[in-house]
Amino acid sequence: MCFSVARTSQSFVAPAEPTPDETLFLSIIDRVAGLRHMVRSIHVFKHGREPAKVIKEALAKALVPYYPFAGRFVDDAEHGDVRVACTGEGAWFVEATANCSLEDVKDLDFPLMISKDELLPVPSHEFDPINLPLMMQVTEFTCGGFVVGLISVHTIADGLGAAQFVNAIGDIARGLPKPAVDPVWSREVIPSPPKLAPSAPPLFDSFKLVHTTMDVPESAVNEVKANYFEHIGQRCSTFDVAIAKLWQSRTRAIKLSPDSDVHLCFFANARHLMQQQVLPRGFYGNCFYPVSVTARSGEVVGAELVEVVRMIRDAKAGMAAKFGRWATGDFKADPYELTFTYNSLFVSDWTRLGFLDVDYGWGKPLHVIPFAYFDFMAVGIIGAPPLPRTGTRIMTQCVEEEHLKAFVKEMSTSRVIN
Repeated sequence: MCFSVARTSQSFVAPAEPTPDETLFLSIIDRVAGLRHMVRSIHVFKHGREPAKVIKEALAKALVPYYPFAGRFVDDAEHGDVRVACTGEGAWFVEATANCSLEDVKDLDFPLMISKDELLPVPSHEFDPINLPLMMQVTEFTCGGFVVGLISVHTIADGLGAAQFVNAIGDIARGLPKPAVDPVWSREVIPSPPKLAPSAPPLFDSFKLVHTTMDVPESAVNEVKANYFEHIGQRCSTFDVAIAKLWQSRTRAIKLSPDSDVHLCFFANARHLMQQQVLPRGFYGNCFYPVSVTARSGEVVGAELVEVVRMIRDAKAGMAAKFGRWATGDFKADPYELTFTYNSLFVSDWTRLGFLDVDYGWGKPLHVIPFAYFDFMAVGIIGAPPLPRTGTRIMTQCVEEEHLKAFVKEMSTSRVIN
């Protein structure tokens, strides 16, 4: 059987009530050039009753307090940065139906039996999607299940902020009179250190990176945690173990010279590090700091996994001091200006953002699949396998075809896990 999706309607959903007509400033982190991109994900739900209708109505109501999501990004020629024009034009919303049940397509577990391109909203040729903060598609399946395809532009919100907004839509869909968390803009609270002199534009080399997904059993992660505690005398997280395993396996697979530097970078929530002003509850803008680890290839290849975990935890321990220095302008190189090379791996954790808690009235999602991939950026995303399975799912686009077999072998070799 050929599984397919038919889009039945598409339109802008405007706020259900009048909203302020204003232009809002973005923070210095919001305006990081690399964040002006679309983050795509699909969210799979087992049951629903007219979910497209319910979610569309809830979206309109949620856009009243979250009205910047109904606006447009505009470039300010005078100041040379981007702002949000709160025009009230609305978010792009697509309704669709699939010709099968979720069971027919194995609940959209990997490998996908329906292309992500059919499940994500397609913009009209009449507008540039990079200027829209949000686009959504709700695809209904014959079994009553549904999939929400979400595209948001990172400039307006980080992962925690985007999940806060989507949870607000869920709150209203379930019958709450307003979102459980009141949104707060407050971008002026984010530090604004002096800008460095403009540097040369970053180079974006294109790589032929290939996708692969693998699940790590909970027992294997717990084994590393116990081993780490025994050797180091401290506890470590599932995230620490997962990215250490990923970084070491990738470094072994790409076989650089032992003296070559390899880099690991992940974007850590910095809300708790704000010192001058505390971020108010409900803030949904970008507030993260790039945590980087650099080591010689030979060091990462030959180390015990617990030593790689320790490298990562040492970098995390130094984050508060580095963020504090950045906030006061005490830095020589902008930590938010990143270099994308084949010896660099970027990792994102989607398990704690809040997307797995979204409930439109029929329960939380079976699973969430992010597609934050670019051909210039070697990426690993930490997630969770579909319920009821446990463990850690690692979704990657981080090696080229010639290194894929070795990478998969290293990831699945017991000595890497133990």
